[in-house]
This record gives sequence, structure tokens and C-alpha cells, in this order.
Amino acid sequence: MLDIRFVRSSPDIIRADLRKRGDTEKLGWVDDLLAQDVDARRLKIETDTLRQRRNTIAREINAARKAGQDVTALMAEAAALPGKIRDNEAEQERIADAIRAYLMRLPNILHESVPVGKDDTENVEIRREGLVRTFDFELKNHGQLAAERGWADFERATKISGAGFYFLKGSLVLLDLALQRFAIDLLAQKGYIPVIPPYMINRSSYEGVTDLSDFEKVMYKIDGDDTYLIATSEHPIGAMYRDEIFETKDLPLRLVGLSPCFRREIGAHGLDTKGLFRVHQFTKVEQFVFCRPEDSWQIHEELLANAEEIFKKLEIPYRVVNICTGDIGTVAAKKYDIEAWMPRENSYKEVVSCSNCTSYQAVRLNIRVRDKHDFESKQHLHTLNSTAIATSRVMRAVLENFQESDGRVGIPGILRPYMNDQEYL
Repeated sequence: MLDIRFVRSSPDIIRADLRKRGDTEKLGWVDDLLAQDVDARRLKIETDTLRQRRNTIAREINAARKAGQDVTALMAEAAALPGKIRDNEAEQERIADAIRAYLMRLPNILHESVPVGKDDTENVEIRREGLVRTFDFELKNHGQLAAERGWADFERATKISGAGFYFLKGSLVLLDLALQRFAIDLLAQKGYIPVIPPYMINRSSYEGVTDLSDFEKVMYKIDGDDTYLIATSEHPIGAMYRDEIFETKDLPLRLVGLSPCFRREIGAHGLDTKGLFRVHQFTKVEQFVFCRPEDSWQIHEELLANAEEIFKKLEIPYRVVNICTGDIGTVAAKKYDIEAWMPRENSYKEVVSCSNCTSYQAVRLNIRVRDKHDFESKQHLHTLNSTAIATSRVMRAVLENFQESDGRVGIPGILRPYMNDQEYL
């Protein structure tokens, strides 16, 4: 969320950003938030004054009694003070809740390079990489091919778990593991520390990393508990250092998370909805970085370059797009997507999301960095995240881009050492 100090100092920046997003209904929130903040600070002064008066009035009463003076008025004032303090505290709590509600729902401030657009159709393509293969035979649906070859079982998974689940078998299990290890090895060589996070986190931590009002509908909540299955390892990793202070010497902290991801909504988009592309459960390798504010834009480009390197080494054609205002969501200040070429649909499909969240998550989670020149001074650090590999989507890309006319599927060269040097699945 936005820091209240930033809201006080730069309301015009927030208003301009909301207009850029086309989110003009929130413009009134800014004025109300500022008014509530004025009331909160006024009440704090009043309450502190009342508490101070409560501490001094007893001495005045004793002094007046010793002097033989009438203490009726002082006694009445003393009797009224606890009630006034309670009323003020209750009002302070109400206003604090209102302020937090506004701050939690106002979006992050966008980077100036984010394009203006109404939805994902107006995202801006930056570049295309890789050779798009021409096929002289009709490609099989990746799910159909996987089922025919005994690499996946969708029917039995639907029988026991419902639509959107699958059994992986045989070569696809090995391919999934190879993709995970390839991505982790590549990033570990660049100084990223591998992390396997908890697969469940509590609500207060989840509120720190995402806008639950938008995201909760796609998450699985544990019945009878204030806990959710994670939708991505970004979320528990982001919350890992909640309420902690970093030293500058420890930043940037580069992490690579590995986890299953659980999502309630799978949608129904495109030609091949049955299969591995849109599912309730999948495995993902995720880049995550905590850094100083002055380093985050350089690191954002680093994360994108890492993800591009992965797809270049996999020999999967892709394009990079700059996500527009109507598609970027609440948390990121700027986001790139990498979209892999899916020849069955003759189009590019999103496989990587790469975001600089600036201080938005850190303010919510109260994660700060100490100023190396001033021990007492602290500021909120920046957080960034990017997919490295979501294995189910990449497996679809492999099954399509490396498919042969006889039904065989080639293994990308970079993965063969992880798969007993086999050339084909």
C-alpha cells in the first residue's frame, strides 16, 4: 500500500496516477483519506493532552486540598477524563480502520513507461525472439497427445479431483522435474538462493503481498482456519521478512522459490482449454528480490533478462510485452509479460509475469532497510518478482513446438542432461 506520508506530501501524484489508470471513481478517496488523516492527527494530540492531564490532575487535587481550596471542579474534571480518553481512543480506532481501508485499496503508483490502455488487448509488444517453426502436418492437441502417449491422465484426475486437475506420468514427470532443476540451477549460478516456502499462509500475511479483494476469489481457503493455500511462492516469500529491518549490506537479497501453486479459477480461454495450460494446481519456479529503492529498476530488467535467457535456452519462441494500465492490477508499478509461441493456437500465450512492486508490499508488511549513513533512519525497501518457469505451461509449449509428425516430441537440448541424455520424450 501507499505510505500515508507519501499521500500527505503528494496527493496530486496519486490523483494523476488514478486518472492515467482510468480509475477516476477513487479520486474522491484521496480527499476523504486526507481529511481522515487530519482528524487522526488532531485526535492524537487531544488524546495525548488528556492523558497528560490525567497524570497531572491528581497532584493539583492534592495541592489544592493541602491549601484548603475547593476541589469540586477538579474532582469532576478527573472523573470525566477516563471517559473522554475512551471516546477519543474509540474514534481514533475507527478513523485508523478507515484510513487503512483506503490505503489498502489505493493502487501503486505506476512507472512513467507503463502504457495507457483499457485491457490486455492494448499491452505493448517490445520484441520477439526465436524462430517460429513451420509444420507440414496437423499438430495434435497437447493434452490429447500426452494422454495418448501415457504421459498424463486427465479423465481419472477429473474423476477424483474435478476438472482442472491432472495426473502426470512417465516422461512428463521427468520433464517437469528437469524444467524445475534447470531453472533453479541457472538462477543459483547467478546468486539466487533456492527456497521452498510453506504452502499455506495466514490472511494477515496474504494481505501484505496482494489485494485480497481482487485475488481472494481465485484462492483456496482452508475451511475453519484463517489460512490459504498459496497461489504462488511469491506470496510466502514476500511475507517471510514481515516486520523486520534489513541492513544495507544484506541487500539485494535474491531468492528463487519452488512450490506448487493452487488457484481456484482456471478460466476457459483459447483452443486447448483441456490440458496443462489453465489448471488448478501447477509447479512454478519464481524469482524474488528484496532491494534498496534506488536499485529496483535495474533489478527489474535483470529479472526479465533471466526469464528471457531461460526461454532462449529452451529454444521456445516468445515475445515480451509491456503491460498497460488497464491490465496491470493494483500491486505492480510496472510489469512485463513473456508470452510463448503456441503453434496450435497460432498465437503467443503468457508464461512469465515480471513485476516491480516498489515499496507497495513492503509498506503493508512493514519491511524496512536501515540507512547506512544514519543508524536511526529507516525506509521501506522494494520488492520484485518474476516467474522463471511455470512448468505446466512450458510443458505445453514443448509438446507443441517440439512435436514431430509421428507423434514423438523432442527434448530441448538444454534439458537432455537432466533426462538421461534422451533426445525424445
